[in-house]
Amino acid sequence: MWIMNEEEHEQETIVVTKTPAPKSRRKARHTTREVPRYHVILLDDDDHSYEYVISMLRSLFGHSVEASYAMACEVDGSGRVIVDTTSKERAEFKRDQIHAYGADPLIKRSEGSMSATIEPADD
Repeated sequence: MWIMNEEEHEQETIVVTKTPAPKSRRKARHTTREVPRYHVILLDDDDHSYEYVISMLRSLFGHSVEASYAMACEVDGSGRVIVDTTSKERAEFKRDQIHAYGADPLIKRSEGSMSATIEPADD
């Protein structure tokens, strides 16, 4: 059996308390990022009339008759025209709507919709 003497019995107890560090006060930074923009580009073909193009642009994009006619002239003359500039998701949706618009009832050989593509806008 082991007997403790008085010195051994009295042990010094040290209590360490930790005060939490003050919370750092960060200034709230509001950063804005621009969403990348994409062009919806209508491609020319010989299987669709001006009336079809104007009707489609009015229906899908809400363009005026005048703006739609100007775009129809541009796609006919240069082979392509930007019909909208928007977010990537909406550009893909609008391109798909063009592809699903259907054939031109005024032209017999028209078997389907016009073609369109999207590309990043270099703003």
